Amino acid sequence: MTMQSRRFNNLGSLAFVGGLGLAAAFALFSETNMAMIKARDFLEPMQSAGLVAQPARGITEEDLAAARVAWRYFEANVRPETGLVDSVSGFASTTLWDQGSHLLALVSANGIDLIDDAQFHERVSAMLSALEEIPLFDGRLPNKVYDTTTLQMVTYDNTPSPDGIGWSALDLGRMLMAFRVLEMKHPETGPRVRALLARWDLAAMADQGRLYGAAREGEEIRYLQEGRIGYEQYGARAAALWGLDVLEASSARTILNWTEVSDVDVPVDIRRAQDFGAITPTLSEPYLLQAFELGLNSESALLASRIYEAQEARFERTGAITMVSEDHIDQAPHFLYGSVFSNGQPWAVVSEAGEQFDELRAVSLKAAFGWDALFGTEYSQAARSHMAGLEGPDGWAAGRYESDGRANTIVTLNTNAVVLEAVHYIAKGPLAGH
Repeated sequence: MTMQSRRFNNLGSLAFVGGLGLAAAFALFSETNMAMIKARDFLEPMQSAGLVAQPARGITEEDLAAARVAWRYFEANVRPETGLVDSVSGFASTTLWDQGSHLLALVSANGIDLIDDAQFHERVSAMLSALEEIPLFDGRLPNKVYDTTTLQMVTYDNTPSPDGIGWSALDLGRMLMAFRVLEMKHPETGPRVRALLARWDLAAMADQGRLYGAAREGEEIRYLQEGRIGYEQYGARAAALWGLDVLEASSARTILNWTEVSDVDVPVDIRRAQDFGAITPTLSEPYLLQAFELGLNSESALLASRIYEAQEARFERTGAITMVSEDHIDQAPHFLYGSVFSNGQPWAVVSEAGEQFDELRAVSLKAAFGWDALFGTEYSQAARSHMAGLEGPDGWAAGRYESDGRANTIVTLNTNAVVLEAVHYIAKGPLAGH
C-alpha cells in the first residue's frame, strides 16, 4: 500500500510482505513448537488486560462532523467513468484492499445516514460494474493494482501491465470481507456479488490452511505465503466467511511469541525478516478492522488490548502521543509501518524493505480514531484530540509527525474509510453485527 516501491502494493495490508514459501513454513516447525509451549497459557492474560471493547453508544455531533470530513474523500476522489475511488487523493490507481475499504466506507456512511439509500445503491452498483469488468491476473484472480480510470492492470507506478504483476491474498481478503458485510446488510446485492465471485478462482488464494498470493517474476509465476501477525488472521477470518480452508492462518498461536515493550507484554511474530525476507510489524490496524467489521474474538481481544496498552504506556513514559499503524507519508520513502515491535526492535518505523526511519515516526490519525472508538479511554480521547486541524477539503490527512507535530499531509482512501468505520462502530457496533 507506495507511489515509489510500495505506494500501491497493498495499501493497508501486508500482502506484499509475502516471501515465506512452503518449504520455509516447514523450516519453522521447531521454532513454532517452542512458541506454542510459551503460549500454552495464551489466554490467561485476558483476566488482567483490563480493557473491554466498548459497545455501541450513539454518536455525538463531534463524531458526525468527523465522519462528514471523511466522506469528503469519497466525493472528491471517485472516478465517474468507473465508480472506483483512488487509493491516494488525485492519483488514478488502486488495489483490491482499498476498494474493499471503499465498499465498507459506503456501508458505514449509509449506516449513519451520511448518504441515503439511493446514493448508496448507485455508488455500489457502479463499483460492482467495474469489478465485473476488470481483467484478472492469469485469468484467475484480480491483479494487485488497477488504473481507476481505465480498469487496466498496472504496476505500482501505474504503468500499464497487460499480463499483470500478481495477486494479493490479503487484498482479496479485505474485498471478501466487504462483500460479506454488503450481502449481510443488503441481501438484495447477494446474487450480483456471488455471480461476480464465480469469475474468481478463490481456491487459488488458500493452500494447506494458509493464504497465498502470486507474483510474476519474468516469465514465471511464484506463489508465496502471505500475511504476518494480525493481518494474516484478519485475512483468514474474511476468507473463511466464503468457505476457504484457512484454519492454520486463522489463529496467531502457532506464530506468536510475547515480548516486553514499555513494560507491557505484546504479541510478536516469530517469523523474522532476516530469515524470511519479510517485515513482521505488530501494529494497530488489523485489530481495529476486525473489531469494526466482525467484532473481536477472544484471541484478537487479548492481542488488541496489549497493543493498545503498550502505546499508552509509551505516552506515560515519554509524553509523546503514540498511535502506530501503517500509513502513507508525504515524503520518501512514501509508505512506512509505525510499529509497537518489528524485526527485533521496539517502536521501529520500517519500510517494506526493512529499512528503519525512526526520524519519520508519525501519530496515525486512523489509529487514534480507531482506538478511541474501540476503547474510549482518557488517553485515546487525548490522542484523537491531537488530530484536530488535519481536516481538509478532500478528507482527513494521515496524521502528525512526532518530532515536531507538523501534519503528514497526504490524504488517502484507507485513512478516511477507517474513520467512517470507527464512527459507525461507535453508533451501531460491528458492521456484520446488525
